[in-house]
Amino acid sequence: MHPCLKPIFPNGKAGKSTFSPAVLVGEFLHISGMTAVDENRNLIGPGDIAVQARYIYQKMAKVLAAANGGLDCIVQTTDYVTTFDGYDKTADVRKEVFGAGPFPAATGVQVAGLVRPGALIEISAVAYLGRGLPKSDQTSSNAL
Repeated sequence: MHPCLKPIFPNGKAGKSTFSPAVLVGEFLHISGMTAVDENRNLIGPGDIAVQARYIYQKMAKVLAAANGGLDCIVQTTDYVTTFDGYDKTADVRKEVFGAGPFPAATGVQVAGLVRPGALIEISAVAYLGRGLPKSDQTSSNAL
């Protein structure tokens, strides 16, 4: 493993997987894609994309806590979905998770399938665990 990568495990130890739940690089935490599977490998919320999304964010909160962060540190998410049926309900989940905003940057991608059978959504994220922005970055710019 590259010396700049610090793997993060919410239960404090590595599992049998060939990937880390998250990797800390500097002040950025890169969270692996997660599905709504509990610690016993049971799918949570079969057929309900909003229930699955909510459970995924609960799992992400545990990973973030292991890195001394919280859901409010997330700056970017990517949703991989197998269907757009009910996908609009995940917006309500994002509002529960992130409040009134500002919201993280987000990308949604429809895929043919996910590794976990029955999973309707997989979410990955990037979180910033630094203690603020550099002074030059605190002002907004319309120069896009």
